[in-house]
Amino acid sequence: MKDETLPEADRVEGAPHPRETTDLIGQGAAEQAFLSAFAADRLHHGWLITGPQGLGKATLAWRIARFLLVTPDPVDDGGMFGAPPPPRSLSIAPDHPVMHRTRALSEPGLKLVRRAWDDKAKRLKTQLTVEEVRELKGFFALSATDGGRRVVIVDSVDEMNPSAANAILKLLEEPPARTVLLLISHQPSGLLPTIRSRCRELRLSPLGAADMSAALAQAGADVGAQEAEALAALSAGSVGAALRLLNLDGLKLYADLIALFASLPDLDRPRAIALAESVAARGREERLDLLFTLLDLAVSRLARSGVTGVPPSPEAARGEAQVMARLAPTPQSGRVWAALAQTSGDRARHGRAVNIDPAALVLDALLRLRDCAAENLRAAT
Repeated sequence: MKDETLPEADRVEGAPHPRETTDLIGQGAAEQAFLSAFAADRLHHGWLITGPQGLGKATLAWRIARFLLVTPDPVDDGGMFGAPPPPRSLSIAPDHPVMHRTRALSEPGLKLVRRAWDDKAKRLKTQLTVEEVRELKGFFALSATDGGRRVVIVDSVDEMNPSAANAILKLLEEPPARTVLLLISHQPSGLLPTIRSRCRELRLSPLGAADMSAALAQAGADVGAQEAEALAALSAGSVGAALRLLNLDGLKLYADLIALFASLPDLDRPRAIALAESVAARGREERLDLLFTLLDLAVSRLARSGVTGVPPSPEAARGEAQVMARLAPTPQSGRVWAALAQTSGDRARHGRAVNIDPAALVLDALLRLRDCAAENLRAAT
């Protein structure tokens, strides 16, 4: 059972935990790939569920886990009535006991491995350590008597320290009988090649606007069609990133940035100062991080608009396409913006590392935008 008073390392703030989410939106291809392997009796013991954060990887892992715990092995019945039809969905009945037990983290056939709470430091551990992986030994011993399947979810393997990674690798090399390991990874390229080679990969895809709207509604955030398009564009199709944008009023923040872009090369200094001060106060670190993320994204969209000659569509803020067409009218101007995009993020990160005043960092970034806009417009005339 989970201690309700402690934070969970695998929960996105402001959203239900993946074990509480019954439906997975926009990832039918990954689900069908798993179901096809199951129906053909080619169930691999290790599955690597990959894709950027916020696409539903953990939700898919929990759906697979529940499915495996309640679904019997496929049979090749050559009798009078033949074999039953293969399952077409990972869904199980909402009132099934396994559904209730997994929500309560009391299902004996399932073990969740994630970063643990550090009682001494009074915070979540920064890494998933070998101590968490070693708990599997007791899990395998306790659950081996009933002969059913056992499922392990590791969320996420990117957070494992070297000792934990080696322990998981050993399990993949010598998997216990009737055990399936579901490994969640946001950046699989950083994993040990031997871990990747011993797993079958299920890669999730970014969500479009319609799927984004449905996924946000499922998470308790109802948005209009225009907002859903903007969120899908700014979040790269990630529901987790879209929820962060909503929680931090990111759409308005991006609109404020585009309004500043519209004033270039004559930067609206009062508006720039107000924006810098709005994210620089103590306790606004998350919003400051988001501002720099959105600033990098806006410059990247501007560069792409110039290089391709196609303004961003859909717009993530009113008037964005017109602003970008003016500031990046040629492929050469797009390349200038691309060069700025490569350096601006590094400059901001360095400034924060050496504790430069956040408002000064924001203003520095905006002044560099002004200079780049002036250079481009001079070259275009």
